[in-house]
Amino acid sequence: MLGTAKFITLEAAKKMAAAGEAEARKNGWNVAIAIVDAGGGLILFQKLDETQPGSIAVSQGKARTSALFKRPTKAMEDAIAAGKQAFLAIDGVVPIQGGLPIVVDDKVIGAVGVSGVTSPQDEQVALAALGALNA
Repeated sequence: MLGTAKFITLEAAKKMAAAGEAEARKNGWNVAIAIVDAGGGLILFQKLDETQPGSIAVSQGKARTSALFKRPTKAMEDAIAAGKQAFLAIDGVVPIQGGLPIVVDDKVIGAVGVSGVTSPQDEQVALAALGALNA
């Protein structure tokens, strides 16, 4: 899908969002899904009906955080839980599980962020979205 591209195409983002939506619907979850580029710029956003309004900003924040710090947001959540409170001082960081980087050829080219259910369930939807790139 991405080939040798070093960025996420709109077509790839749509495919990812559809896979994430399918996973959410399969489980009866109402979520917001955000896909961003390597710089955290929004490529695609969608919110399933009845998703809580707060999940809009949270999903986008998770995606941006994952892209900009080149790691799953769960890693930052775990660091804070282990005592690295300094992460809380970084403006705009959303250190809550559910944001995953999109990695191609060992390079982070973007990220997906999901919000609306529990953090592990959000990440399950994000993993399904990432899986669409290898389908």
